Amino acid sequence: MKLSFNTWCYSSFPAWLPAYPIDYVVTHLAKIGYEGVELGCASPVAYPPYMSAEDRRKARRLLEENSIEVSSVLPAPGGGCGNNVASPIAEERRTAVRNYKDCVDLAADLGGKICLYVAGWVIYGVDQDQAWEWSKECLLEIAAHAKKRSVVMAIEPTPSDSNLIETPDDALKLMRETRLDNVKVMFDTIHALYRKDIAADYVDKMGPDLAHIHVSDLDRMPPGTYTDFTFLVDALKANGYDGYLAMEIGLSGRGVDPNVFAKKALQYMRSIL
Repeated sequence: MKLSFNTWCYSSFPAWLPAYPIDYVVTHLAKIGYEGVELGCASPVAYPPYMSAEDRRKARRLLEENSIEVSSVLPAPGGGCGNNVASPIAEERRTAVRNYKDCVDLAADLGGKICLYVAGWVIYGVDQDQAWEWSKECLLEIAAHAKKRSVVMAIEPTPSDSNLIETPDDALKLMRETRLDNVKVMFDTIHALYRKDIAADYVDKMGPDLAHIHVSDLDRMPPGTYTDFTFLVDALKANGYDGYLAMEIGLSGRGVDPNVFAKKALQYMRSIL
């Protein structure tokens, strides 16, 4: 298993935060000791429409020079454009699909192999089954594009943030309905904690289809702040998981030093790995 750090807390998402360009982020994470970086596709770190072909070549050289790789990418859900793949607004779904394809292309251009899929949310007046079908249609189109770029789409249950894919079973059901071999599943410990579930049980449930993991303690604090993650690590070892553990933390706004959070998370996870 390898450790990566998500860049949300370096890139003004989801609220105003101290913001840093990609060269700062990569060099600092490499110095702290991370093997991977998870690119939250937001400005100023890595918003695909703002990154030219030359920008991408420079970013790839930067990654190689610092011996750090892109573990995964993910788009920013919500905001003005919505990015809701389960929206009743057709143009919003089309915009979200374009954004996902842009993220897939950025991952591939930088050597990444995984793009996370947040399946959207059901808004007032929309039937749950219809929202599911819209999300699946979008995922099928995105995953077909991702397959051409050798990228895996990993469906994430997000019950604390959305209301469509809330459990491991939901994610697995959507995965199976696509019938595509580059669609897998993942989970974030913060959502398991939100549901008062046992994160280690998610590992057994997802089994060989588990492609990626987000690690976060309560309140998006570094792991080990409140919760013992040793049993999660034991379950991952028992199931032969050899992917990345990505720290998705530090999203509370002002007062968060992302380098401090990154260092604390790394030290704790190394101590239990």
